[in-house]
Amino acid sequence: MTDIVLDITRIVGRSLKGRLPTGVDRVCLAYLDHFENAQAFLHIRGKGIVLTQEDSALVRTFLLNQDVKSLKGKYQQVDFLTHLLTKIMRSTNVKPIENAFFINVGHSGLEHARYITWLEQNPVRPIYMVHDLIPITHPEYCRDGEISRHTSRMKAMLATASGVITNSQDTLNELDKFTIEHQLERRPSVVAHLGILPAVKQLHTTSPIPAPYFMMLGTIEPRKNHLLILNVWRKLIEKYGDNTPKLVLIGQRGWECEQVVDMLERCPQLKGIVIELSEVSDLELAQWLQHTQALLFPSFAEGFGLPLIEALQQGVTVLASDLPVFHEIVGNAPHYLDPIDGLGWMQAIESIWLNHTLIPKSITMTLPTWADHFKKIDTWLNQV
Repeated sequence: MTDIVLDITRIVGRSLKGRLPTGVDRVCLAYLDHFENAQAFLHIRGKGIVLTQEDSALVRTFLLNQDVKSLKGKYQQVDFLTHLLTKIMRSTNVKPIENAFFINVGHSGLEHARYITWLEQNPVRPIYMVHDLIPITHPEYCRDGEISRHTSRMKAMLATASGVITNSQDTLNELDKFTIEHQLERRPSVVAHLGILPAVKQLHTTSPIPAPYFMMLGTIEPRKNHLLILNVWRKLIEKYGDNTPKLVLIGQRGWECEQVVDMLERCPQLKGIVIELSEVSDLELAQWLQHTQALLFPSFAEGFGLPLIEALQQGVTVLASDLPVFHEIVGNAPHYLDPIDGLGWMQAIESIWLNHTLIPKSITMTLPTWADHFKKIDTWLNQV
């Protein structure tokens, strides 16, 4: 196996804040799990720090086995922070393995000049994963200033990369457009669809709630289009009253989602009908998926879409936006709708709930796994 230095800055930072993993975080954890002998790298306050192999292994073990939801997990975080600071202090003179691949799959640090300086001053071969260019192609759905930061990240990647991994051909197409537009050098690249863990085999015979329900899965942010579905649900409540199926929103609140939060907190019609869950374990998620009427995925833009695959893996009916990347990764398995067609979404939801006319489609494509992903990545790294 090729020597690897793995940037764990993002996942360490989120772990210490007690945040549950997002889609990007799950990718970071998958790489940490696969490259078990990698040297860990942290970028802290402008300084790049490489941990010893021993300390890298200890940090890896913690990150892959933490339980941020439990009280025990909270104490573990405090202990981890104390130990990590000690390890950082004694790792200040540790050098990366010469000619190792330096892998960053979290987009973290690349907008900072000191990060790039560290890469240029150390004998490593940078490999980056690009998850999406949404802050550049759809800045209206992102934090203020994110277009500038993400542009800086992409330019830094293309200026320093020995190779680039993208999660989809759609993402690579957008990266190629960016490369041409900014007159930058195209780097060796590989498309490797993201994987998911094997489906939870435990069959939950009991639904988490007695009433029928639909689900949305993902961070609450403008791009995910929760507002459309909440307005659909308000219409359903006007039509069916207390008989309206529940809407379960699983995901943490993100950025610039004030309109969604206002509806969740101040709309009396939604009270008792819409259920918001910010912390759900993998086992709990499997139970919610196994009994839902359908997963709703009305996003305006995606680089990949892990919830889509997680739902299809459980045999769940999926209503999704008609995005090119979804066709790429799962073909015609979902029922596709325009993300601004509120009436169409409402009619599809009624068809599933009342008439059972939209049933799960048979999947004609093999769903991607992490084993497939890393088989492709390992082969590609040996060729770069």
